[in-house]
Amino acid sequence: MNSALKEKLRKLPAEPGVYFHKNEAGEIIYVGKAAVLKNRVRQYFQKSVKDIKTQALVEEIFDTDWIVVDTEMDALFLESEMIKRYMPKWNILLRDDKTVSYIRIDMKSEVPYVSFTRNPMDDKATYIGPFYGKSGVERAVRALRRIFPYYVKPYDGKKSLDTDLGLTPGIEIGKTTAADYKRNLRKLIRYLEGDREKLMRELEKTMQEESDRGNYELAAEARDQLYGLKELRKKIVFSDKEFLDISSDQALAELQKLLGLEKPPRRIEGYDISHQSGTNTVASMVVFINGVAARNEYRKFKIRTGGADDLKSMQEVITRRLKHKEWEYPDLIILDGGNTQVNAVLPLVEPLGIPIIGRDKSGNHSKSAGVQLVIPNYSELRAFRSAAARGIAPAAHGDGPDGRGPKSEYLELLPSSHIARLIARIDEEAHRFAITYHSLLKRKSMLK
Repeated sequence: MNSALKEKLRKLPAEPGVYFHKNEAGEIIYVGKAAVLKNRVRQYFQKSVKDIKTQALVEEIFDTDWIVVDTEMDALFLESEMIKRYMPKWNILLRDDKTVSYIRIDMKSEVPYVSFTRNPMDDKATYIGPFYGKSGVERAVRALRRIFPYYVKPYDGKKSLDTDLGLTPGIEIGKTTAADYKRNLRKLIRYLEGDREKLMRELEKTMQEESDRGNYELAAEARDQLYGLKELRKKIVFSDKEFLDISSDQALAELQKLLGLEKPPRRIEGYDISHQSGTNTVASMVVFINGVAARNEYRKFKIRTGGADDLKSMQEVITRRLKHKEWEYPDLIILDGGNTQVNAVLPLVEPLGIPIIGRDKSGNHSKSAGVQLVIPNYSELRAFRSAAARGIAPAAHGDGPDGRGPKSEYLELLPSSHIARLIARIDEEAHRFAITYHSLLKRKSMLK
C-alpha cells in the first residue's frame, strides 16, 4: 500500500456508501458497497487469508474513492448503477452470477406476486434491478411487505400464516380486491424505482382528501402507508431523498467544466430514434438524475411524422417533450447523432437555455464504440444567424442540414474517461428503451 492511499484510508467515514478501487492509471477496477465504509474498505488491506482472485485485486489497487449515502439500500442501488456504467474488470472476474438478482412483479396477472430471479425474461413482467448481492435487497423488500402486503407465490385462494400476520393483502379472506391489491403494488414499484418523495406527498394528499369526503377507511389506509414509510426511513432501508445525491460524481463535474455550465448537470435526458425502413418509428427519452438512471421518468413516443427521416423524428420528439412543462426541464440533452442532428434540434432548445450535445457513433451502438462528442459552436451559430437575417447565404460545411449551417466541435474521449462512461451508459439506455418499444409495435403490427 502506498503512503497516499494509507493516509486516505484514515479518512474513511463510518457511514454507508459505495467505494471505487482504482489502479495506477486511474482506471476503476472494482466497485463495491458497504454498510460502514471504514470497516469494509479497510478489510481489503488487512493481513487475512484471501482467495487468489481477491488477493490479485488487492495487489492492483493504487487508489480508492468513495461516495457516502444515507442508507445501506441507497448503497445497493448506487453500486448497481455504477457497475453498469463502468463494468469494472474485477467485478466481472470476482462476481458469481448467482449473486445478481432482479425483483420480478407480473402486473398483467390477475393476482400478481413478488419474486426474485437471476434471469429476466421478455415476458412483459416488471423487473427492477439488477442488484449485486441478493440478501440486501431481499431484506429491504421484506420490510416493505408490512406496508404494501403482497403474495410471494402464485395465488391459490388459500388462507395461510402470512394472511394472519398481515403480510398478504387478504384477497383470500375478502379483506381487499384484486384491483385494490394491484393499486398498492404499483405504489411498491414506484417506491423501489425511486419515486419516493412524490409517492409520500400523494399519500399525504390522499389521506386528507379521503378524510374530508368521509371515506375514513381509505384515509386510514393512506395514513398507515405514509407513517409506515416514514418509520422505515428512520431504519436502514431508504433515504429521505427522491434521488441519490451523488453530485460529487466526477463525470458530472467534468461535464460542467467541459461545457462551461454554471453547475453540474443534475437532470440529463438522452434521446434515440428506432425504426425499420421507416415503419413503426419510435423515440425514447431516458432520464438520469445526478448520474443515476431515473426509470420512473423515462418516456417513449410513437412518431407521427418523419418515417425514415431521423431529423424530422428527432425534431418531433423534442418539440413534443418541451410541451410537457409539468416534466422538469433538463440541464443537458444528449442526442444519438452528429452535427446534423444537433443543428436540427438546436433552435428548439436554445431559446430555453437548455444545452445540447450529440454522440456520433455512425450507427455503432456496441459497448466498444468510441465516444465522440458533438458540441455546438455557439459563436459560429450566432454569426450564421446574423448572416441569414441579412440575407447572406451561409457557407456550406458539408455536414450540417442541407450541407449548410454552423459546424459543431468534435471531441474524441478516451473510453476509460468518466464522461465517456456516463455518456455511453445514457446512450445505451436510450437505445435499449427505443428498441424495446419498436419491437413491441412491430409484434403488434404483425398480429393485425
